[in-house]
Amino acid sequence: MTLTELKYIVAVAQERHFGRAAERCFITQPALSLAIQKLEENLGTAIFERRKNQISLTPLGEQVVQQAQRVLEAADQINLIVAQGKDQLVGAFKLGVIATVGPYILPDLIPLLHKRAPDMPLEIEENLTANLNRMLVHGQLDAIIVALPHEEPGVLTKPLYEEPFRVVVPITHPWAKKKRIDADDFGAEKVILPHAGHCFRRQVLDHCPEISRSDREGVQGNSLETIRQMVASGLGITVLPCSALSPKHHHKRLAAIAFADPVPERQIGMAWRKGYARPAALEAIEDAVRALKIPGLAMLTESRR
Repeated sequence: MTLTELKYIVAVAQERHFGRAAERCFITQPALSLAIQKLEENLGTAIFERRKNQISLTPLGEQVVQQAQRVLEAADQINLIVAQGKDQLVGAFKLGVIATVGPYILPDLIPLLHKRAPDMPLEIEENLTANLNRMLVHGQLDAIIVALPHEEPGVLTKPLYEEPFRVVVPITHPWAKKKRIDADDFGAEKVILPHAGHCFRRQVLDHCPEISRSDREGVQGNSLETIRQMVASGLGITVLPCSALSPKHHHKRLAAIAFADPVPERQIGMAWRKGYARPAALEAIEDAVRALKIPGLAMLTESRR
């Protein structure tokens, strides 16, 4: 078998569609199907179950594809070593970032990282934690920035920073002039939070259980920016991480109020596969994050675990 054949089966496994996999591999669908059929014949086993409008992996096929992904990743590392020599800071770095973090740290992070690693551009994927984790495990991303704890076999994590949450209300709201809000005061308020797929929603509800009772109308947003605009329009109130409330994100129709102690907060960290071949690249990103000057972020300096 060849690396090209392994790329074909991985593409089909990820796309669950021969046509899309063929487009991704820049070949025709008949050629892709024939190549995979010949590979299955040589192996003496079926990798895929083919049903009308549905492609799935056989139990043995699951194992074959997992091993193929590891082989392709190892081959990519060989090519990387040859291309870069001994400089791990040369070549694109594929970074995943959750949607409630990316818009608020990347504008400052990218120029800082460019100073440290000018020949290491970022290829960025902004998505939900579950999707980013899957892409990391499958070798499609080099590292991801997510909320901790984040537990996955074969994946290491390092805390980067902590940030408190704040209550955001329209300037006409009775709370707008308050200095502190208690987490138990949300019972009568319409609180707008992200959809259930966002880990930030779960974090807020864990800290503020009263919101679960005030959220019965089900008003939700696809992004923190959408929610910010709904609150500005007077639809309700929300909770945002402090990174989303820096001066550059100031909205004249909104007021941000601190929580009373204990202040809800989240911990953000980086996750990567154990044995990842570019530790210097990880360190460059960590250093750039620590150099961020976003108000409210408490940088962490714990060693990797």
